[in-house]
Amino acid sequence: MTDDNVVPEGEQPDAAAPSPEVPEVDAAPEVEAVEETPEADELTVTKMALEERTLDLQRLQAEYLNYKRRVERDRELLRENATYSALTPIVEVLDNIDRAREHEPLEGGFKAVAEQLERTVAGLGLTKFGEVGDAFDPTVHEALSHIGTDPEVTVTTCKLVAKAGYKFGDRVVRAAQVLVVDPVE
Repeated sequence: MTDDNVVPEGEQPDAAAPSPEVPEVDAAPEVEAVEETPEADELTVTKMALEERTLDLQRLQAEYLNYKRRVERDRELLRENATYSALTPIVEVLDNIDRAREHEPLEGGFKAVAEQLERTVAGLGLTKFGEVGDAFDPTVHEALSHIGTDPEVTVTTCKLVAKAGYKFGDRVVRAAQVLVVDPVE
């Protein structure tokens, strides 16, 4: 297939050959259109790339902030769990100190060590709860036994505390072990 209007390289076009129809265009606007279009396209492409990179950067920054928050939350949770695990066995030691106090007043070096241990665990956030007269709450009390009724109470009440309960923050390390009385019906 040959095109009669195509002139091979190095040859002059034949004046008699019909030329393809080309619309007449003013030379100056054509040059401006040719020069302006590539620059406008390049500017548009650059703006689009900038907008895409800005969105990528914003997404990356949001992901980083979420990661940072998650790591900090996890770090705090690990710290709480480690403290909780360390304090749990100490509760039994505190029970023994309470029993010793019930038997006779603490004296000398044992008294100093007991008080230091109690201050230390309190500083870490371990709090003691469970007093005679507290309303029974099954979320923080363990009823060992019902010991009857009492006309002086209006709700089920802790009448005797066998072992104090301990909390670490909002978490119950050990429920208070109590004997309860019910109100008279």
